Amino acid sequence: MRTISRRQFLQRASATGAVSLLTPPAFSKITLGGASLTTVSDGHLILPLSFAIGSNPEAKATEILRGHGISGGQVRPRCNVSIYQDGTNTVLFDVGAGPDFMPSAGTLLDSLTAIGVAPEDVTHVLITHAHPDHIWGLLDDFDEPLFANAAHLIGRKEWDYWWDPDTVHSIGQSRMTFAAGARRRFEIMEDAFERFDDGQEVVSGISAVATYGHTPGHMSFEVRSGNQASLIIGDAIANHHLAFQKPEWPSGSDQDPDLGISTRLALFDRIVTDDLSVVGFHFPGTGLGRVEKTSSAYKFIEETI
Repeated sequence: MRTISRRQFLQRASATGAVSLLTPPAFSKITLGGASLTTVSDGHLILPLSFAIGSNPEAKATEILRGHGISGGQVRPRCNVSIYQDGTNTVLFDVGAGPDFMPSAGTLLDSLTAIGVAPEDVTHVLITHAHPDHIWGLLDDFDEPLFANAAHLIGRKEWDYWWDPDTVHSIGQSRMTFAAGARRRFEIMEDAFERFDDGQEVVSGISAVATYGHTPGHMSFEVRSGNQASLIIGDAIANHHLAFQKPEWPSGSDQDPDLGISTRLALFDRIVTDDLSVVGFHFPGTGLGRVEKTSSAYKFIEETI
């Protein structure tokens, strides 16, 4: 009698709806030379409106948010995971929240199933940063690596920050669970992770771009095939409303707000100057689109299927 692992059981149960009854969401896909870049959903977060506004002028921030259809006491940012396929490699950028962060997130396996990608198909997992909605999906319900066949890579500075046992004490009470959760997952997967540095080609056609500020070692990735390129920016630009219309405002989600501002402004300049498509983890829809410079700031134009 053939046996299957616990991981395989969960994957198959999820695909047939025995574990998850969620409807797989839509996706976007573009071609880059001879490769493709697809974005799928890991669900969404539910955050207080005050978190989005932060220390910025409340009246002006509320006006901007209303212009984007956001009102009431909450914001519900989407979580968009990217998959790059070049015929040899299937590269996953971040792994979503998994089952333990928020009940509204953690739908990545359903989304991968919808586009015909199984966890065992993934050859590389690249991490932008170690916040829960980006890495808590590394492990299955039995604390086994979910993408067991993949090489896992993270920026050296980001790894060192979350690996440091002092981080849980210095990060602040509101984020202590972030530090504890990252450290636990990294301890389990220490031998599976490789570290890289700014500017390094981490996979053929994919280069690391330091975008510090949101976290101490946050990395973005430029994906290039032929003469076409896209920039996967994680949370370096955290949203499509305040960050676009007031990029000079501090973001309450950035651990270093001042560095986050300079990083954000530099990113906007690079994206527009080089005419890059872009994926924002918390951008609307499926997160994939282009950036247009307006008379006063910037505008996100979503890529449609």
